[in-house]
Amino acid sequence: MNLIQKDKQYIWHPFTQMKTADEHLGIVRGEGTYLYTENGDQYLDAISSWWVNVHGHSHPHIAACVSKQLQTLEHVIFAGFTHPPAVELAERILGHLPDNQGKVFFSDNGSTAVEVALKMAIQYFYNQGEKRPRIVALENAYHGDTFGAMSAGAKHGFNIPFHDYFFEVERVPTPVPGRENDVLEQFGNIIANGDVSCFIFEPLVQGSGGMIMYEPWVLDEMVAICRKAGVLCIADEVMTGFYRTGKMFATDYLENKPDIYCLSKGLTGGTLPLSLTTCTDEIYNAFWSDDKMKALFHGHSFTGNPLGCAAALASLDIFESEGYLDKIQSLADAQNRAAIHFRKEFPGLKDVRVRGTILALEFDTGEATSYFSSRRDELYRFFLSRGLILRPLGNVIYFMPPYCISPAAFDTVIEAIQEAVTVFSESSKV
Repeated sequence: MNLIQKDKQYIWHPFTQMKTADEHLGIVRGEGTYLYTENGDQYLDAISSWWVNVHGHSHPHIAACVSKQLQTLEHVIFAGFTHPPAVELAERILGHLPDNQGKVFFSDNGSTAVEVALKMAIQYFYNQGEKRPRIVALENAYHGDTFGAMSAGAKHGFNIPFHDYFFEVERVPTPVPGRENDVLEQFGNIIANGDVSCFIFEPLVQGSGGMIMYEPWVLDEMVAICRKAGVLCIADEVMTGFYRTGKMFATDYLENKPDIYCLSKGLTGGTLPLSLTTCTDEIYNAFWSDDKMKALFHGHSFTGNPLGCAAALASLDIFESEGYLDKIQSLADAQNRAAIHFRKEFPGLKDVRVRGTILALEFDTGEATSYFSSRRDELYRFFLSRGLILRPLGNVIYFMPPYCISPAAFDTVIEAIQEAVTVFSESSKV
């Protein structure tokens, strides 16, 4: 049997109805912006393989650092032990975060980073004998697929079977342009009750919700409201971190800083699974006690894995190298020019959104934005037929490439998106 046949026999893929899914592509090699199949076909990875691969595939510096670490120490239990890559990574990542961040907790993916954050926030008040049962989140949110992360996210088609098992979360509308003042009023009234422990949010861009974007000033005001009321703020920067929005972290656009950060995806340059949950010293100190029951009882077998830490350190090396941020800014500028072009040339599009290196175009299909829109599969196949991996979120096309994409490759993607908008305009209202 070949790769695809064996895949069909043995593997269950994520976010996939296996009975009706198209045949999966067998990828055997990656280099830079491109992925290659076993048949030698080339595909341009225009979504950074689920938003993780920020530097391009098989980056030689990351590969060399991981290889070196593999020959030194591959893993060690992180309860009662430590190692140089974890200590160095904690020190360096805190150097990029706001000054209020003081401690780093390791885990293995974005969902678990969010779980840790929620547990930190809830137990912070519990350890001090204070009851704050309510959690506030934004509508349309996506924070992961573990139960705490699902509870904090929106109730939608992905998680219908589990709704009865979620803990209660108070949701406010996403403060998109034009709705800011109404949201701020509603949000302020909720926080004023005095029983909210934390507010969790995807800063400035809600990824899986459809690349929904909102302005820094309104989030800044929401964090300020929480600060006055002693409510902890959790920034889910799993997708937005590492310059996706044009700055190292999306919350770098804010004056008021969150208390807890969730980091993953681009953390290792998309090379290995790793996540971090960082917090203030004030939160950490609420767990610092002679009472063992006040400890944070959370961990995973691969917590603080040295190989993942080595990959993350190598990724930071790249970000910190001379001229690299200019490359990211050039990509952001190109995305902004593309957005201006699409707004001008295709006024029938429901919306064109851009923030940093993320471009999103929303089709008007006459129905609410939905991952299950039939337009999604049509667009996905359209792009694959042109050698592009663009995985629409329902009727929203988004373009989020690795930072190493060449100007020629960038233009290829924009031309294909323009063709798609033109073609699909003929079959439905756009």
